[in-house]
Amino acid sequence: MQENAAGSLYIVGTPIGNLEDMTFRAVRVLGEVDAIAAEDTRHTGKLLKHFQISTPQIAYYEHNRTQRIPQLLDRLLAGESIALVTDAGMPGISDPGYELVKACAR
Repeated sequence: MQENAAGSLYIVGTPIGNLEDMTFRAVRVLGEVDAIAAEDTRHTGKLLKHFQISTPQIAYYEHNRTQRIPQLLDRLLAGESIALVTDAGMPGISDPGYELVKACAR
């Protein structure tokens, strides 16, 4: 990972149904970031356990996004790297991920 003044938000797609569909790059990123913002930490926890990844998770979902976005932005501005994941598929399509991406862009 590159060290920047501000951190990086990684949008990480996860498998829909079969863990063998996980990419090498996604596994690497999830293992290297400072934290993982997950829609459902229980679901993502199973994925992380399967790939032996111990990165801490932060719950980020529809009902806590208003409080969570400023916290995540503060961490990114402090130089941390965060991966955004959803239960399955690409974050930002049909989940609150787009709100975090929009806030980062601003």
